[in-house]
Amino acid sequence: MPFSIIQLMISILLFFVLFFGIGFILNMLLRMTWIMTCIYPIVVIFIVDNIPFITYFREPEEAFQTLGTNLRSLAPADITVLLSGLAGTILAGFTMKALRKRGYRMF
Repeated sequence: MPFSIIQLMISILLFFVLFFGIGFILNMLLRMTWIMTCIYPIVVIFIVDNIPFITYFREPEEAFQTLGTNLRSLAPADITVLLSGLAGTILAGFTMKALRKRGYRMF
């Protein structure tokens, strides 16, 4: 189903804000600046692929081939939405570093 421009813009904004918020909260709680940026590829695998995660350990060749096929078949709009989520996690990391540098101990 193709995206309209409005749906695409709202999806980009939602993914950015969602993953910025999740990244900010995880960074604040765990005090590990880039934790969500490291976890984000796994989240993308869960979003893109519909096979169980344990299959990557039981049948890795088939699982990774399926993942590669699914990633190559993504539309440019889908890739843009997923990249906006990655941008949100990266910005959350930079925000945490800036807040810590300015002396906010909670962050």
